[in-house]
Amino acid sequence: MEIDLTVNVEEVVAIARSVTWGASDILRSYYHGKENLNIKEDKKDGPVTAADLATNHYILEKLQSSFAIEEFGYLSEETHQGNEPIPFPWVWIIDPLDGTRDFIDKTGEYAIHIALAYQGRPIVAVVAVPEAEKIYFASKGKGTFVETLQGEVTQIQVSDRDRPEDLSLVVSRTHRDERFQKLIDRLPIKGKNYVGSVGCKISTILEKQSDIYISLSGKSAPKDWDFAAPELILTEAGGKFTHFDGKPLTYNNGDVRQWGGLLASNGLCHQLLCEQAQTLLEQIDAEASH
Repeated sequence: MEIDLTVNVEEVVAIARSVTWGASDILRSYYHGKENLNIKEDKKDGPVTAADLATNHYILEKLQSSFAIEEFGYLSEETHQGNEPIPFPWVWIIDPLDGTRDFIDKTGEYAIHIALAYQGRPIVAVVAVPEAEKIYFASKGKGTFVETLQGEVTQIQVSDRDRPEDLSLVVSRTHRDERFQKLIDRLPIKGKNYVGSVGCKISTILEKQSDIYISLSGKSAPKDWDFAAPELILTEAGGKFTHFDGKPLTYNNGDVRQWGGLLASNGLCHQLLCEQAQTLLEQIDAEASH
């Protein structure tokens, strides 16, 4: 992919990091403060709170002051409408609060995702885990780094575990239908870690606490903003994130839902795990049809 170098990637990363720290401050003020969350339950897409909306407003305002809406598209969970691709090669893909249910339930496992995609693929990404007081950031071909609140920046790499029986899967405590439960129960792996928010789950792979994350759509599917930033921070740290058939994820396709089976891993058994997942799913579907 030829990248239009009118965008200064280092400058973009610096701005995105700064915006993400500011957004983290807003979410933590709601999380630890007395502000009314004004929780609105949406049967289709889950709850929305005042914290989601305030953070979304802040991120869009800050990014649009540096990256004009005449040149950059914006695909945000809180403002997305319609089913047409955004007609720009460069598109910001934003989830101001990934893990709203965890935020409401006070598990601490919520995140912020900000990615800049070029022609459907992420080039810059930042994922904040506000309660850990950390952000993870990456740009294409430059590696992944973790930054602390004190300003310490360290490059980070996934684990080197290379046998399926030594690998741990990170999954949600809830959000599992019967088909997905059967799949993860049959995978020949070491164990499971239970964590909220996709960003927090992928951060456990970066921190070598987990090695695998699986998404399997059911009646609904995760959206572009769930995966764009987590994908890049994982792959730039040495991991892989693909559909079960090995195809890469693409973003800003019009339908923002990411259907089917997707697998993220530390990369060392990735193809084998994808093949196992596909075979197991075929078995589970065959059993269900009898």
